[in-house]
Amino acid sequence: MTLPAPTYDLVLLLDTQAEEQARAKIVTDTREAIAAKGELTRHDEWGERPLAYPIDHKTSAEYHLLQFHATEVELIAELNRTLHITDGVVRFRINKLKPGTPEAPEMRPERVGAMAAREEVPAHAREETIESAPPEEHPEGHIQGAQGEQAVA
Repeated sequence: MTLPAPTYDLVLLLDTQAEEQARAKIVTDTREAIAAKGELTRHDEWGERPLAYPIDHKTSAEYHLLQFHATEVELIAELNRTLHITDGVVRFRINKLKPGTPEAPEMRPERVGAMAAREEVPAHAREETIESAPPEEHPEGHIQGAQGEQAVA
């Protein structure tokens, strides 16, 4: 009995300052490399998003998620090597998914905005602010507040 080919996630962050043609070529070349030694099952273009922290003085990147089955082990090493030396790639990560892992969420900018617009939020919830509770004094001389216990002098 042969096991099915493992599924991998490739999250690709491209430099937004690179030309559109250069970014498109990186994605096309990556897709072709996957198709040559595996099977591409999904490609989501997440668009430009801010980075969690600056990378090489860049604060945003164009995100792509590619899911694929690797029928040949060399595919992962080839993608790793190629993407490390390709200009225009800010970061990338290849993860092997465990069987039974749920599908990736829909993260396209137009879908996320549309989903947020459809959410019904009552007017009182939109204007409500969260205030911290006043500290409670304990008999041991400690004050319990939002930040935890503090000793009272």
